[in-house]
Amino acid sequence: MNELFSVKDQIILITGGYGVLGSNVAKYLATQGATSIIIGRSEQKGQALMKTIESSGGKADFFQSDVLDVKSLSKNNDAIIMKYGRIDALVNVAGGNVKGATLTPEQSIFDMKLADWDKVVDLNLNGTVYPTLIFGKTMATRGKGSVVNITSMATYSAITRVLGYSVAKTGISSFTQWMAMEMALKFGDKIRVNAIAPGFFIGEQNKGVLVNPDGSLSERSRKILTKTPMKRFGNISELNGAVQFLCSEAASFITGAIIPVDGGFSSFSGI
Repeated sequence: MNELFSVKDQIILITGGYGVLGSNVAKYLATQGATSIIIGRSEQKGQALMKTIESSGGKADFFQSDVLDVKSLSKNNDAIIMKYGRIDALVNVAGGNVKGATLTPEQSIFDMKLADWDKVVDLNLNGTVYPTLIFGKTMATRGKGSVVNITSMATYSAITRVLGYSVAKTGISSFTQWMAMEMALKFGDKIRVNAIAPGFFIGEQNKGVLVNPDGSLSERSRKILTKTPMKRFGNISELNGAVQFLCSEAASFITGAIIPVDGGFSSFSGI
């Protein structure tokens, strides 16, 4: 591999690290020689993923933390620095929609409970902001590091039924650009903050709205594929290259960028 793209020996933190997307990223980065530091609430799930990575010859560790708990994030930041001496990159994966905040086709926005709105916005916005501020300060002190956030196709244009998630992810896009500016202006050109915007991937969280009980694609899925030039859903592993690129020196002059990984969805008008 070209050394510019290498993440070998990097200490990379992945929040939501044992979820579907997070575990995929953690496993992949470990195969590329990085130490994947899994951040999550479940000791059992985190330890299980760590052992899976290690059994395959990779390097991994787990630190129990809720991304909305600043005290636990700070405690783990200190513990990681004590053990590893540095943080090279942070991949903010923790997030996802909240069931009560996803409207049914028959509901309008006025049917959504504000408590569910609060949950989905808090998880998807502050669940990235808080880790970035805690772990990002450590990178700033060192003068080097990369933050990779996860935004969404829901930020490019309105997608029905998911207002809270859409607003939160739009906030992540703005936060990414703002932090990129702040880091570069005040802490130097070696600290970068970027994001990837995944297109549509069928996973456990969205399977109920994309796949019918008989296994056929839903009407929502057909609409998505109509506007996707590649005419297929993505495979979650297809996000790995963009994450590695943004963590590597190959992206040394890229900051504040939001990279769609979407089969062309965001670029196609549908006409």
